[in-house]
Amino acid sequence: MGFAKTLVCVVGPTAVGKTAVGIRLARHFQTAVLSADSRQFYREMTIGTAKPTEDELALVPHHFINSHHITEDYSAGDFERDALALLDGLFLHHDVVILVGGSGLFVRAVCQGMDILPKPLPGVRERLNSLYREQGLAPLKALLKQIDPEYFSEMDSQNPQRVVRALEVYESTGRPFSDFRHGLTAARPFRVVNIGLDTDRGLLYQRINSRVDAMMAAGLLKEVGALLPYRDKPPLKTVGYVELFDYLDEKCTLENAVDKIKQNTRRYAKRQLTWFRKDKTTAWFAPDNMEGILAYIASRISLQ
Repeated sequence: MGFAKTLVCVVGPTAVGKTAVGIRLARHFQTAVLSADSRQFYREMTIGTAKPTEDELALVPHHFINSHHITEDYSAGDFERDALALLDGLFLHHDVVILVGGSGLFVRAVCQGMDILPKPLPGVRERLNSLYREQGLAPLKALLKQIDPEYFSEMDSQNPQRVVRALEVYESTGRPFSDFRHGLTAARPFRVVNIGLDTDRGLLYQRINSRVDAMMAAGLLKEVGALLPYRDKPPLKTVGYVELFDYLDEKCTLENAVDKIKQNTRRYAKRQLTWFRKDKTTAWFAPDNMEGILAYIASRISLQ
């Protein structure tokens, strides 16, 4: 019998260099990459999601990039189902497959499975969404921080969909969202090897700021403008898009909007690190330490 099939997950904060490492690993193992970035699924969101370039996509097969239209709802549960089905096929031809992404919930869905959450009571979601439209995200965030500080400390609090989901669970059950997150690991027919990428915090923030400037130079504002008709869709209620929607609504200057994107992206990176560091099975490396990353993966694969 050969080695067990292995899914290598490359995780870490935004702008740390996950795409490049994922491609190098895929070329080394002559295999494919699955994207677990919850915004790169959407064909219309390219510049603001820092998708791999056309040249990068041509280097190795990629899946779950440009796979959906912005009007399609696509949840972590949907991704779990589709990714597992795809892996069944890929593992017929490859011993190793690479998963790359910074969306912790989507990575967890594939590697461990999703917690079963209660259905909201009728009307709760609609009322919360109405409150968000009328008063913005701030009061909803304040309420969530009060009733469920544990979940609030690690989730993407700039994502209205996540905030509303947590609040509707509380209002429907009287229990905080974190009570339903049991962390039970579903059986998987493959081994998971987690590689975390991190670097000096000052350098990471510099990379984030430079990336935002590059996005603006590449036409992010035009991309956001074209998406105005879909602005209520959950994927667009995220960093890089909501700030420029505010500018287009004449709520702030363009300079202020860009500064806000940089600030919110830095905050998001901190939350990503908090999330991924909770998994003690993750081995952490500098993104340029390919020798160490490959040696670690080899040591894990050799374990029968």
